[in-house]
Amino acid sequence: MAKYSYEFKKQVVDAYLSGEGGYEYLAKRYGVPSWSNIKKWVRNYETHGDKGLMRSRKQDKYSFEKKLSVVELYLASELSYQELALREGIYNPS
Repeated sequence: MAKYSYEFKKQVVDAYLSGEGGYEYLAKRYGVPSWSNIKKWVRNYETHGDKGLMRSRKQDKYSFEKKLSVVELYLASELSYQELALREGIYNPS
């Protein structure tokens, strides 16, 4: 089971987007140990909508060409893993 439900993440993201507070404040308010989780949820929501907050039940498989393309893009750019994952539609950037 996921640590945080879709509903909980959506509530926190909505609070952030409506200006109720920044990442650190909302992390304390909602009991999320790391504000970076909230930042990731907001980015995923802004990029993918509701789907970005839902936990995927399937294991995505990427072709060798896709993997090579992503690695080459990472090496040629200054994008972080998270930014690259969002740009390429990869839901788990780790």
